[in-house]
Amino acid sequence: MRGRIAFVGLLVAALQGAPAAQAGRADAPIRAIDDAGRTFVLDRPATRIVTLAPALTELVYAAGGGGAMVATVRPNDAPAAARALPVIGDALRFDVERLLALKPDLVLAWHHGNPERALEQLEATGVRLFRLEPRRLDEVATALERVGVLVGRGAIARERAAALRREIEDVRAAHRAAAPVTVFYQVWSDPLMTLNGQHLVSDLIAACGGRNAFAGLAPLVPQLSTESVLAANPEVFFTARDRFRGASGVRRDPADPAYARWQRFDQLTALRRGWLYVLDGDLVTRPGPRIALGARAICAALDEARRERTAHPR
Repeated sequence: MRGRIAFVGLLVAALQGAPAAQAGRADAPIRAIDDAGRTFVLDRPATRIVTLAPALTELVYAAGGGGAMVATVRPNDAPAAARALPVIGDALRFDVERLLALKPDLVLAWHHGNPERALEQLEATGVRLFRLEPRRLDEVATALERVGVLVGRGAIARERAAALRREIEDVRAAHRAAAPVTVFYQVWSDPLMTLNGQHLVSDLIAACGGRNAFAGLAPLVPQLSTESVLAANPEVFFTARDRFRGASGVRRDPADPAYARWQRFDQLTALRRGWLYVLDGDLVTRPGPRIALGARAICAALDEARRERTAHPR
């Protein structure tokens, strides 16, 4: 369920290149602009942090601020240290009263993913709420840097963000000249839903030389007809699973129940070739420090399809 929540969160506002958090002298206020475009000021680095999405939890730990965490939401499965944190609900329903009782000096919220009414309720109490919503691969590294400044670990965060950027650039460089592969990303089978070109997953696909067959649709998470998929005839199908088993983050699985509706359409290239894959939802849907692993999982599948297409053209 958590992978589905990550997919259908209403990520409807594109980022406008908000600058990273800035800090000068050690005693100077920390100033930042969050992904809602609002100026945010902290007198000092945060020491009591609550995160309202799994990716935000991972970002705090990656930035070196895990020791300041006082609570989070489910699933709190990564990194391992987060499993010991108090849990106040999940991204779509969390206990505001419990959160306030913890007296956080910083709450990291999933902009457009957490319920707006609950976020407004928190802000009305004076809680320091910083909204984040990376929409592109490059923005994940920037978010890591911004969190690092907010928690007083700017140098650590910059180093880790630089490493993440190098990983992402390595993926792009390796696939810059790769033959294109058309892709259908299936969020749900009933109703049939996909992702458009503004979603982070579409950016992952593009980094691997793939082409999202439905990138041009207007809704972030469009609903489709069976006929539209048959007409597009994508070469590779992807879907994602929670609690994924396997270190690679991807498995080729035409028999996965999510693909049952397509078994009778033997005119589909993906079905004839067996290019139907299942991805680790935590790697590809969380805009956090493991996103490069999600990109590599997608690339592995597309590279396999390319090799087979070259070896057995038909």
